[in-house]
Amino acid sequence: MRVLVYQHIDVEHPGIFRRFLHEDSISYDVVGWDAGHAPPGHKDYDALWIMGGPMDVWEEDKYPWLIAEKQAIRDWAQAEKPILGICLGHQLLADALGGTVAPMADPEVGVLTVELTDAGIVDPLFDSVDRHNTCLQWHSSEVNLLPQDAVLLAVSAGCDCQAFRYGERAYGLQYHMEVTEDTVGDWAKVPAYAESLQNSVGLGGESLIANAVKDALPQLNRKARRIYNNFKRLV
Repeated sequence: MRVLVYQHIDVEHPGIFRRFLHEDSISYDVVGWDAGHAPPGHKDYDALWIMGGPMDVWEEDKYPWLIAEKQAIRDWAQAEKPILGICLGHQLLADALGGTVAPMADPEVGVLTVELTDAGIVDPLFDSVDRHNTCLQWHSSEVNLLPQDAVLLAVSAGCDCQAFRYGERAYGLQYHMEVTEDTVGDWAKVPAYAESLQNSVGLGGESLIANAVKDALPQLNRKARRIYNNFKRLV
C-alpha cells in the first residue's frame, strides 16, 4: 500500500497518522504544492490524503498552483481512488468536484464537538465512531454547497458541513483528528493561524487551546486510529 500526501505548508502534515503508517509499514510520499513540487500521477498510489493550509480555495491568483491541484484531485476522484481531505483538503475536494466554499461569519477555533448525521453513523469511514466527537477546529472558511450527489456525514453548531463523502471512497473532514502534542504550538507560529486564534479566542488563546488539546489528546488519538483503520479498509 502506498499513500500520496498533498501538503500546503510544512506544519500541516498527517500528524499522528504518520505514526500509524510507520506501525503498519505503509510508505507515503509528500507533494509540497507550496514548495513547487510536481505531483506524480495516481497510478502508482493506492490513496490520496489532502492536508490543511492557511490559503483559501479561491486564492488562485495568489497561489496559482491551486488550479493544478484541483485538477489533480479531480483526476483522483474520476479514477475512483480513495481520498481523505482534511480542513483545507476537505474544502479543496468540495471545490474541485463542483461544490462551493465561502468565508464564515464566525470562525471555529478550539476543541469542539461535531455530530455525525444519520448517513454518517452508517458510513464505513465512521464505523464504531460515536455520533458526537471531540475534535480540534481551526478554520474561517467552510463548504456551503456540496458537490452534486455528495452525502453529508457530519455537522457542528457553527458549521453545516463537517464531513462529506463523494462517490464511494472520497471523503472530506473539516475538523482535525490527526492532532499531536506539538500541533497547537506549531500552528500558532503561522501568522494567519495566530491571527485567527487571537481574533477567535483572544489573548492567551494558544495556552487555552494547547491545554484543551492536551486533555483531549488520548481521546483524539484513539478516534484518529479508528478512522485511519476504517479508511485503510476502504483502500
